[in-house]
Amino acid sequence: MPIIPGYTPPDFTAPHLVNAPVVTVEVASADGVVPRKFHGTSNHPEYVHLGDGHWVLAPESRMDAVMVLDGISVDVVEARRVRKGDQVVVGRTEHGEEGIYVHVEGFQPPSKENADKFTFRTRGTRETPFSRHYDNLYDVLRHDRDHGHIVWVLGPAVAFDKDSRDAMQGLVENGYCHGLLAGNALATHDLEAAFFQTGLGQDIYSQTLQPLGHYNHLDIINEVRSRGSISKTIEELNLKDGIIYACEKHDVPYVLAGSIRDDGPLPEVISDVYKAQDAMREHARKATTVVALATQLHSIAFGNMVPSYRVAEDGNVRPVFFYIVDMSEFSADKLANRGSAQAVAILTNAQDFMVNLWNNLKE
Repeated sequence: MPIIPGYTPPDFTAPHLVNAPVVTVEVASADGVVPRKFHGTSNHPEYVHLGDGHWVLAPESRMDAVMVLDGISVDVVEARRVRKGDQVVVGRTEHGEEGIYVHVEGFQPPSKENADKFTFRTRGTRETPFSRHYDNLYDVLRHDRDHGHIVWVLGPAVAFDKDSRDAMQGLVENGYCHGLLAGNALATHDLEAAFFQTGLGQDIYSQTLQPLGHYNHLDIINEVRSRGSISKTIEELNLKDGIIYACEKHDVPYVLAGSIRDDGPLPEVISDVYKAQDAMREHARKATTVVALATQLHSIAFGNMVPSYRVAEDGNVRPVFFYIVDMSEFSADKLANRGSAQAVAILTNAQDFMVNLWNNLKE
């Protein structure tokens, strides 16, 4: 099986698509207000019929957005981005009845005619062996290091352990990360580890509590805020390791989205949620592989932004791979229940995942 599965487009010679009407649009009456009966998008490939059998694929899609038609091109945007006078696609059917077709089978392998109708273990759980998932992920990351855009979505647990933190640093330094999305906590505790060798006051290797260690993350935030930036702090404190250090050293962009719980926060943290969403969306529009690790809310948020496919400059359509890594089924199920059904779950802890990955990818 090829690393990047091929795409099978819809059969537009099928009678229900040959006879489909032209898609209907209505004008937005005001900025940020869409017509009633607007078509809400999914993250699957979506087509609109412009007439005479001409179906146009949206170059990208995402959950809970709308389609805006501009001549013969279609754009998928958040409703808040719609401007007065935009031609917004309306219709709430998905099989061509209103000139809209949602294609969910483009990357599916041919079904086996003699497959059993009843089988055990059809869902991934903590009992599931993930060897094949890991092997597939190794291959995908090797491919997309040079031919794609790999985005990591990280929770602070990755920085709480020396080995997982070292592994992520190695992945960044070796080209396996083209963008990093996280919150204040990941960056704070990674910088804490670089300066104090602790995470929330615990030694990142031995996990022993350090005297007054509960001050360490607050102290490092204060150090960064006093200097005005992470990059200046790394330079002036002579920090030499870590995930954020590697991103700064190798010019890998990172987006730190704020939350109501943040201490500080660090100066680079984006406190306006919509500005943070916009910054994350820039990576969603480029992502070909996403690895979301040990962060439930961030994983679901980014999952809702990411299409299940990407249209290349040559017109070829490829899947966007999305891996969610967590200790429990809950995060993976919740992501799938929010529309990211293509997400592959690997159920393990952050340290084991990172070390396994790095041991198989380092050269």
